[in-house]
Amino acid sequence: MGLSIGIVGLPNVGKSSTFNALTRTASAQSANYPFCTIDPNKALVNVPDARLEALAKIVKPEKIQYSSVEFIDIAGLIKGASAGEGLGNQFLAHIRECAVILHVVRCFEDGNVVHVNSAINPLADIETIELELILADVQNLQKRLERLEKLAKSQKDAQPQLELARTLLAHLEEMQPVSTFAHKDHPCFETLNHELRFLSGKKVIYAANVDEEHVCVLNAHALSVQALAKERGARFVSLCAKLEEEMVDMSPLEAKEFLESLGVAQSGLEQIIQLGFQELGLISYFTAGVKEVRAWTILKGSSAPVAAGVIHKDFEKGFIKAETISYEDFITYGGEQNARAKGALRIEGKDYIVQDGDVMHFRFNV
Repeated sequence: MGLSIGIVGLPNVGKSSTFNALTRTASAQSANYPFCTIDPNKALVNVPDARLEALAKIVKPEKIQYSSVEFIDIAGLIKGASAGEGLGNQFLAHIRECAVILHVVRCFEDGNVVHVNSAINPLADIETIELELILADVQNLQKRLERLEKLAKSQKDAQPQLELARTLLAHLEEMQPVSTFAHKDHPCFETLNHELRFLSGKKVIYAANVDEEHVCVLNAHALSVQALAKERGARFVSLCAKLEEEMVDMSPLEAKEFLESLGVAQSGLEQIIQLGFQELGLISYFTAGVKEVRAWTILKGSSAPVAAGVIHKDFEKGFIKAETISYEDFITYGGEQNARAKGALRIEGKDYIVQDGDVMHFRFNV
């Protein structure tokens, strides 16, 4: 399973428009009919990070390199997808490969845009998608149970996993998602999840796609989605995919001025990218030199040698130490030289856990 974010939802809710705007391209076809998207579109998207611009003002590099995150535009699901309706099995397989789901929900009224269920009801739409994910998990777990039952007859160590699988199946058959299963910390669950990559257990970001009039003040549809996300402890963001797509051809300054004219501080897309990056469990550390100021992507909790290996495997193999300055100190003291003089540069060893925003220089020997 890759560290990617799958854009999911019913047909005609704005998934492809969101994807087009995310990638600042028109590579994902967008049209007013169901199943416009069949093969998933993939794109690496830069993660907005004002810290890079602040570092660049001090270092004055030749270029800036941002962290990135992969988004996958998955075709619209419909009721019956788990049974193969609307090429559902194929689309569900695409979701299985993602680590996080961006669930785009239609929260706008427009008689010119067909809704697959005829009426605008965001909570019902969410339920439709989530039930299909649960049903798909039921099918996969039932197949795994058959194998476990045979295996447990000859291997006693298979019995704990069999018992947990039965408990989980009962939970799913009550139409409860894997995300609410009480025994997710059990080692046997980790094994099952690694094998089956449960769809209903993935982290979800709910994205309410509103019309132009409700970019600043959410309508009742969007508020209902926001309340559901809060109840579930999930992330929520609102956006107008139509406006965001129209902003693709604007310069960064024009886009900023346009958003300000709407009374919006940050675009919904920027929020989606940043939230997605966080939900994937990723952080950035920086290198800052005259050639480039660059953000390097690592999993939260990575050690200094592992972080060094992202630049080059030889850095990890021959790691000696990491010269480290926090982002705040780098900015406060106006760069590496002054930070070093003020004692803000630290020498960290192999056991150091890299923090988000660390400015680092690695010493190694191969």
